[in-house]
Amino acid sequence: MKNIKLLILLFCVVFIGACKKDYTNPNQPTDIDVFANPDGLSRVIVGIKNRFAVGSSPVYQSISAAALSTKEAIVQNAGNADLVNLSRGGSDLAPNNAIITSLWSTANLVGSESQKVINGAASVGEVNLRNSIQAYGHLYKALSLGTLATFWEKVPLVNENNAVFSTRIEALQRAVKLLDDASTLMNTTTIPASFTASVGNDIDLPNALKAIAARYYLMLGDYDNAIARAGSVNLTKKSAFFYNTTNLNPVFRLGLTPNNVIGIIADFGLSGTLLPNASDKRIAFHLVKNAAFGSGFFQGDLSTIPLYLPGEMLLIQAEAHARKNALPLATGFLNQVLTKLPAADIFGIGADLPVYSGPNTQTDILNEIYKNRCIELYMSGLKLEDSRRFVRPAPVNPVPASAERTRNFYPYPQQERDGNPNNTPADPAI
Repeated sequence: MKNIKLLILLFCVVFIGACKKDYTNPNQPTDIDVFANPDGLSRVIVGIKNRFAVGSSPVYQSISAAALSTKEAIVQNAGNADLVNLSRGGSDLAPNNAIITSLWSTANLVGSESQKVINGAASVGEVNLRNSIQAYGHLYKALSLGTLATFWEKVPLVNENNAVFSTRIEALQRAVKLLDDASTLMNTTTIPASFTASVGNDIDLPNALKAIAARYYLMLGDYDNAIARAGSVNLTKKSAFFYNTTNLNPVFRLGLTPNNVIGIIADFGLSGTLLPNASDKRIAFHLVKNAAFGSGFFQGDLSTIPLYLPGEMLLIQAEAHARKNALPLATGFLNQVLTKLPAADIFGIGADLPVYSGPNTQTDILNEIYKNRCIELYMSGLKLEDSRRFVRPAPVNPVPASAERTRNFYPYPQQERDGNPNNTPADPAI
C-alpha cells in the first residue's frame, strides 16, 4: 500500500510535528522516539482520534457514503460528480471516486498508526498506563478494520507495501479479537488520570470496547457474543466524538450546512411498510432542520457525534435474539426502543411509541427491528451493512431509481490498484 506511507508522513506533520524534511535535525524526535515513550504515544492517540473523526475523515466519509448508497440522504448539487455517481451506484461508482478513495486511505492510515501504538505500548513500564495506551490502539485498529469491512469485500489486515488482502469476515474476526483482548486488559486496569487528561475523556474506553465488539459480532452472525457484549454495556455512559472551534463537526460543516453537498430527506428515506409512525419523536430529532440546515447530531460545528448509541445496543440484542428465534426476548428489547422516552436516553433519542403489536413471527419482528435501526441509527454509517444483512432488495445494473440501495460493496480505489496491482482483488460487479 504505497500511498499509505505518504499519508502516514502527512499524518506525522499535522498531528505529531515530528516528521520534517530536514531529517538531520537532532532536535526532532524520530518515529522510534515518538512511539517509545508515553508522552509521544499519547500525542499519537490524539492524532489518531482527530484523523478518524475530523475533516474528510472515516466518520464523515462513512456517514455520507452509506447515506447516499442507501438513500438516507440526497445530493444537493448535481454538479458534484463524485457524490452523484456514489449516489447512483452500480457501474457509475468508479474506482477513482474521491469519496471512496478518501475513506479507504484514511481508514487504512488510522489502522497503520494504531498498530504502531499497539507495538509501542510494550515499551511503557507502568502497567496501567501501558494497558490504557494499548487499549486505545486496539479500539482504533478495530474501528479501521470494521469500517473497511463495511464497504469492501476484502481488506488488508496489515498496512504495508504490496499488502495481501483478507476477506471482510477475517477482518471482522481480527477486529473483535482486538476489542476483546483490550476489554480483558481493562478488567484489571485503572486508567491514569494523567493519561485521560492527555487524550481526553470523550471515549468511555471499557464500554466502547464492548459496544463496538457487539456491533462487529452481529455483523459476523455470532449472536451469542453479540448479545453478551451489548448486554454488558452501561447505557448511561457516553462515548462520542467531540468538536470545537478548531476541529468542527464534519458532517455539519462539510455536508449539510453548505446546502449544496448532501441533504437529509423525509421519512428517513423509507417507504411502504417501513414508513415511520407519524407520532415517532425520533422524526423531530433527526429530520427537523435548523436555520443552518443541520439536524440530529449535526446541528452545528460543535455538535458531538456518538461512537455508538444506547438504542443500537438494545437493537443488537433484539436482532440477535430474533435470529435465534427467541422471539419473546427479541420483542422485549425491541419494545425498550419503541417505548423509550427522549429524556431517558443519554443522547435524547426516544420514539415514545406503544409496544410492538404486529405478528409474532420471526420475519415480521426482524422487519420491525430493521425499520427501527433505520430510524434510531439514522445517518450513522451503518445502513449499508444493515441493508445487506437484512437481505433487503439487492441492486442490479443499471440501478433503477426505485432501488433501496445502489451498491452491495464498493470497487477498490484506483490508487490502491496502481500501487498494489498483484494483490488488489477484482472489483465486485455491483
